[in-house]
Amino acid sequence: MKTLIIGPSWVGDMVMSQSLYKRLKDHHPDALIDVLAPAWCKPILERMPEVNRAIEMPVGHGQFSLSERWNLGRSLREEHYDHAYVLPNSAKSALIPLFANIPKRTGWKGEFRFGLLNDLRPDRKVFQYMVERYVALAHSKKTMLSEVNIQSVSNPSLEVDKGNQTACLQRFGISSQSPLVGLCPGAEFGPAKRWPDGHYTTIAKQLIEEGNQICLFGGPKDKPVTNSIRNALSDSQKSMCFDLAGETALVDAVDLLAACHTVFSNDSGLMHVAAAVGANIVAIYGSSSPKYTPPLSHCVKMVNTDIDCRPCFKRECPLGHLNCLNDLAPQQVMAAYKELNLSAQSEKQ
Repeated sequence: MKTLIIGPSWVGDMVMSQSLYKRLKDHHPDALIDVLAPAWCKPILERMPEVNRAIEMPVGHGQFSLSERWNLGRSLREEHYDHAYVLPNSAKSALIPLFANIPKRTGWKGEFRFGLLNDLRPDRKVFQYMVERYVALAHSKKTMLSEVNIQSVSNPSLEVDKGNQTACLQRFGISSQSPLVGLCPGAEFGPAKRWPDGHYTTIAKQLIEEGNQICLFGGPKDKPVTNSIRNALSDSQKSMCFDLAGETALVDAVDLLAACHTVFSNDSGLMHVAAAVGANIVAIYGSSSPKYTPPLSHCVKMVNTDIDCRPCFKRECPLGHLNCLNDLAPQQVMAAYKELNLSAQSEKQ
């Protein structure tokens, strides 16, 4: 069984897709699973033991580039794949398996995919969660509803490189002897997912007073946010806070998140990475909802306000007030953290 996956283009979705690979391996232990995805995904895919090979997608997200897709598809014909699974919903994402002459091509009904996919699933909304929709593709149309539910899904579990983790801690001067908490205050999707910097600062101060070190995670675009949080700390507090935004490769962030006993995060890709490496998660929701893409872990507390206008799933607040985030008090988030720690301690006992 030789399988090609057309992978998603977002960090969180790529992490969640591992649950599909696990289910495919359950069905066919000797299956070879190759994943076609953007170059940045390679470090994530290399931490998934189910994946045989990550193939770089030469076409940027949102670009059509028919000739490049044709050339890539033709080059993949020599791989003689038996089956393709197309995870994005666009028509262009289904072209490469067709051009590669892959005999069975499975995916959900999307934009103009009739003929491109020959195992077309009609309505992905029969499943509530994104991860269920991925895993359902490993089953037939007839059995997927009875065999797939969120309780039966294997959570993503990225491998951690302990050697690289130690090297990264040493590089940034982070002590391995003091407890470490991660804060992920950015959100690529937009400001309607970002809990205010000042609220994160309040959390950071309290955690440091309790003896924790703080790591601020994010990409280069998140640097103004993480700078704002760290600059609001006292000099002594700053010595316990490490701003890593834009300073780490994604693979390093994977290993450093695994060093954190707890991660506070907006609904973002790093939240899913942190869940997949075993950290306790305090997940903060604004415009989005945990009823669609929750962190897939048993050690999670999800917090949000209950105002009437959320979830709206908008990038920016359509009403201009961001009350779903501004009104979510640090005290409420810290209460969730305390509950999470208590339940984790009781489980260990």
